[in-house]
Amino acid sequence: MSAVDIVRSYLADNEIEHQETSREGVEGTSFSLTLPGEKKLQTPVRLDVGAHALGVHAFVCRNPDENHSRVHRWLLERNLRMYAVSFAVDRHGDIYLEARLPLAAVAADELDRILGSVLANADESFNAILELGFASSIRKEWEWRISRGESTRNLEAFRGWLEAGKDPDTD
Repeated sequence: MSAVDIVRSYLADNEIEHQETSREGVEGTSFSLTLPGEKKLQTPVRLDVGAHALGVHAFVCRNPDENHSRVHRWLLERNLRMYAVSFAVDRHGDIYLEARLPLAAVAADELDRILGSVLANADESFNAILELGFASSIRKEWEWRISRGESTRNLEAFRGWLEAGKDPDTD
């Protein structure tokens, strides 16, 4: 069974909705899918089956508004504890989880471990990345909602440092 067939079968067996496309000018097939989360509600993932390897690319967060060096340091420190995937930054500064496997290693159980690692690391890291890279925007949104009596429900994860008037990077 080819790597493309293994990926296709894995996604079907696990009822993961996806789109399959052939990549123009490049040998291989891509599968686009979305993993559901709790803190990060959706993580878009692309699996690229090439001539020699399977590439895993998952979007985590856009380029932070502020505190880039602290965000990047946090990502690098986190890389030391993760299975199979690592954080990466593209030329626009957007944050991704990336992995590359040799085609011989592509199997259903390994796809399960890698996609589990993508989901866990995207979800577990999301609020920390937001706190470090978007604290000013989060604070402005919080203050705007409080001043107008609007719901702050989607900002609850940040309530502690917002109400204390602290910078999350100094806690």
